[in-house]
Amino acid sequence: MLNKLSKKIENLLVTKGYGDPFSVLGMHEGKDGGIFIRTVQPQAQKVFVLDDKGEVLCEMEKINEGGIFQAEFPEREDFFSYKFLIDLGWSKYEAQDIYRFLPVLGEQDIYYYCEGSYIKAYEKMGAHIITHQGVKGVSFAVWAPNAYRVSVVGNFNTWDGRRGVMRPRGGSGIWEIFIPDIGEGEIYKYELLDNKGNLLPLKADPFGFYAEVRPNTASIVYDIKKYKWNDAEFVKTRKAKNALDKPMATYEVHLGSWRRNSIEGNRFLTYRELAKELVPYVKELGYTHVEFMPVSEFPFDGSWGYQVIGMYAPTSRYGTPDDFKYLIDCFHQAGIAVIIDWVPGHFPKDSHGLANFDGTALYEHQDARKGEHKGWGTKIYNFGKNEVNNFLVSNALFWLNEYHIDGLRVDAVASMLYLDYDRKDGEWLKNKYGGRENVEAIYFLRRVNELVFGENKGFTTIAEESTAWSMVSKPTYIGGLGFGYKWNMGWMHDTLYYMSKDPIYRKFEHDKMTFGLIYAFNENFVLPLSHDEVVHMKGSLIGKMPGDCWQKFANLRAYYGFMYTHPGKKLLFMGGEFAQGQEWAFWGSLSWHLLDNEYHKGVQKTIKDLNEVYKNTPALYEDDFTPKGFEWINMNDGEASVFSFIRWNKKHDDFVVAISNFTPVVRRDYLLGVPEKCDYIEVFNSDDKKYGGSDMWHIGKVSGREEGWNYKKSSIMINIPPLATVILKPVRGENGK
Repeated sequence: MLNKLSKKIENLLVTKGYGDPFSVLGMHEGKDGGIFIRTVQPQAQKVFVLDDKGEVLCEMEKINEGGIFQAEFPEREDFFSYKFLIDLGWSKYEAQDIYRFLPVLGEQDIYYYCEGSYIKAYEKMGAHIITHQGVKGVSFAVWAPNAYRVSVVGNFNTWDGRRGVMRPRGGSGIWEIFIPDIGEGEIYKYELLDNKGNLLPLKADPFGFYAEVRPNTASIVYDIKKYKWNDAEFVKTRKAKNALDKPMATYEVHLGSWRRNSIEGNRFLTYRELAKELVPYVKELGYTHVEFMPVSEFPFDGSWGYQVIGMYAPTSRYGTPDDFKYLIDCFHQAGIAVIIDWVPGHFPKDSHGLANFDGTALYEHQDARKGEHKGWGTKIYNFGKNEVNNFLVSNALFWLNEYHIDGLRVDAVASMLYLDYDRKDGEWLKNKYGGRENVEAIYFLRRVNELVFGENKGFTTIAEESTAWSMVSKPTYIGGLGFGYKWNMGWMHDTLYYMSKDPIYRKFEHDKMTFGLIYAFNENFVLPLSHDEVVHMKGSLIGKMPGDCWQKFANLRAYYGFMYTHPGKKLLFMGGEFAQGQEWAFWGSLSWHLLDNEYHKGVQKTIKDLNEVYKNTPALYEDDFTPKGFEWINMNDGEASVFSFIRWNKKHDDFVVAISNFTPVVRRDYLLGVPEKCDYIEVFNSDDKKYGGSDMWHIGKVSGREEGWNYKKSSIMINIPPLATVILKPVRGENGK
């Protein structure tokens, strides 16, 4: 035997696996000419080399009892195609030699990934069904720079890491391999040895497109390119759907608890069942957008999806990636844009995930003062690493381009911006300038937004940012973070605090409803009544309202009316549209039986009508983010707890008048200043009997008076219903002036 291995390498091949297998396995030139082939087949009794036609060329020599076989062809100088016939003693089968295939990733792929500029890295990293050197199979690529050895394992190699050792690509830290004759549906993981040769827990693919249903944790090979979309018409209108001067009424949904199948053990609805039930429901209520709480694969139901393991995989709880695409497709065909919650700020410590991926703090920071959220029990991404930055940036674009998602709502932005977030003194490290801002995270967020909006396809981003950080939704070129919108958490907390007070005490909290207008135009705000307000012992929205049963529902309807007329886009968490009575629980269904009650049904009708009025009234959405679009009529009537204001359209030639009375007292002969002397008609009244209201007073039509009031050139005198919001629209022309 001329082409011998060292005993050390032989031992590694049959025990732990050798870290550079392509240098010793497969077909190689001999030391003194000719060709030799070497393979490791631990379970084989005999191995034969076959030619292209399946003819036996020779039986391989077993050179190590651990299963190393070798064949030499001293007369041949040319490399040739071949296969193995493997004899296990009780059966035989043919197999390709995985070590005869050339690399799939090009040098540029690797260079740009390590540089951090490979913004569609998902096209090569992870598992991809391809034809390589004339053979169909799956290419695998993973980043693990500090591992001694990385293998892809699955049923195709009996989960034996010695038989699937990957090719290291120089100093890049990327490992890759092409496994022939496998395809969609194959279950796999990565088996790694750290740099000391210790075996690590099996890892799911960071770029995996599909995963087993929990509690199983393996990745699954999936072809995400095969789905045929039917949403071309919607995609053409996406820019208009997400534009700042268009209506945005969003229904926030947790897919696992919107509705359950009670007949079949309270199971989840599938993506396709949701397409049949959720899509028409959202359309019927008149929403323009739907927002899913995180859909990326996650192990623990109780995290609601906010502790993600598979950033590139829609959760298998509800079906396949194509099933999820079908759901999005159906929403688009119904004219509804889809936003998903995106969680780039942290990840869980589960052993099959990113934590300690190659035996080192690869995706996270080593120092817990930067690398852990102790309150959440999670790790923090190291945004300063090019490859980590690239992994997350690629993921943002992945959901938009591959799944036709229309926008990303970025979770917990404040936790990313501040190094001392939820930390005491001594528990955090200052940045290189001596401050508490996370410079690397700021760069990352700006880069994501620049790339998302740079796609120029109408995508948007929304920040859940709970601090006073300036210019969150302003362009990066003027120093902003570059988001399209920002959740207005201050408005949410202040107004809910006000609404929780008994009406007799509201006059002492009047500023809680007006304060938001001081900063309302500093950002492109969304007004969120989100899941966060109906969990963790906070109760439901209807439960926060004071008074008897009638007053609770009247308060909630009036509050919704105030929200829809206030500057800012709208978001309401599921269940709020029919006044769910109990706090949201992720393990069950919404309380749909409540719609048998007229009060609950009336709230649902309120939301439906508000959405229609909102979408059909440009003054309520065209100029949300400049002071021109809003004008107080009377912000100081705390004694009566009445708020009145005007909303203007962008051209400033049309408007509506909004009045909210947050006491159970009819405000009779209430004088209100208005911009024009014309007739005004009621287009919405939350006290209407069809909503469960008292129907005590309808303004109907009222004529403007010559006398000015509230610094307006005209006025109207009206009776304002109790605990109600009323919207009035001017009627111009011969009969209205």
